[in-house]
Amino acid sequence: MGTPSAEVIGDPIAHSKSPLMHRHWLRTLGIEGDYRAVQVPAGTSEAYLASRRRDPDWRGCNVTAPLKMEVIAHLNALGPDVRAIGAVNTIVSQGDGELLGVNTDAHGVLMALGALRPEQAVVIGAGGAARAALFALKVMNVAQVTMVNRDMIRARAALDDLEIDGRVMPLGTTPAADLLINASMLGMTGNPPIPFDIASLPPSATVFDMVYSPVETELLAQARTRGLATIDGLTMLAQQGAMSFAAFFDGGPDRADTPELRELLTS
Repeated sequence: MGTPSAEVIGDPIAHSKSPLMHRHWLRTLGIEGDYRAVQVPAGTSEAYLASRRRDPDWRGCNVTAPLKMEVIAHLNALGPDVRAIGAVNTIVSQGDGELLGVNTDAHGVLMALGALRPEQAVVIGAGGAARAALFALKVMNVAQVTMVNRDMIRARAALDDLEIDGRVMPLGTTPAADLLINASMLGMTGNPPIPFDIASLPPSATVFDMVYSPVETELLAQARTRGLATIDGLTMLAQQGAMSFAAFFDGGPDRADTPELRELLTS
C-alpha cells in the first residue's frame, strides 16, 4: 500500500485553497497522506472516476463547479443529504471500487451562519452551492426565500426540488432581505462582479459570500462600508472541508476555522 491520497476536482481548479487546507491538517495532525487539485472539465468526470476506482490508496475527492451534479450519475450510493440537495461535493471511496457521494456544503453553510435566524433570505446562483444553501435555509425554517439567477428556470427547479415555496427573480434585481448569500462564482477572481445593489438591505442584514478567492470580495467590501455584518468564504470552506477530511483520513481537526489556517490561506 502506498500513501493515502485525496483531491479536489473541478474546472477551473487552480484557485482552490483546498490542497493548502488539507495538507495543513495532515501535517498538524501527524496523519500520513496527500491532497492535491486535479482539473476535470465538464463531461469527463465518468472517465476520471473510473481511473480512480482502481487506485487502492485513493480515499476520495471534493467536487467543485461544474461537476457537483454531473458526478451523481457515476456513483454507487448517495447520502440522504444528496438526495435532498441534488448535488455532491464529496466522494468517498468505500473500497472495491464503490463510491459514496455526500454533501458537506450544507453543513458548512449552517456552521457559517451559526446562530443567525433570518426571516428573509436571498440566494444568488442556482448550482450545487446554491442548492446546499437552500437546504440549510430550509433546515433553519426561513420564512421567505428568493433566488436571483440569470437562468430563472434553473433557479425555479432548485426551489421545486427542495420543496421550497420561494420566489425567483432575474440577475440584476435587488430584493430586500435579512440575509444575502452569494452562492455563485460571480465576484471570484477572473469572473465579473455581482450586479446586486446592497442598498436594498436593511442595516441589520448579514452578507455571506461563499467566494474565497479573493477572501475580501467586492460584495463584502461594500457590505462592510455600510456597516453590515459579513461572513466570508473561508468560514464555509473550512467547515465543510473538515467534515470531508474526516471522511477521507479517519480523523479531523477539533476546530476548523482557526487563525493559523486563515493566515496560511491568505498569505
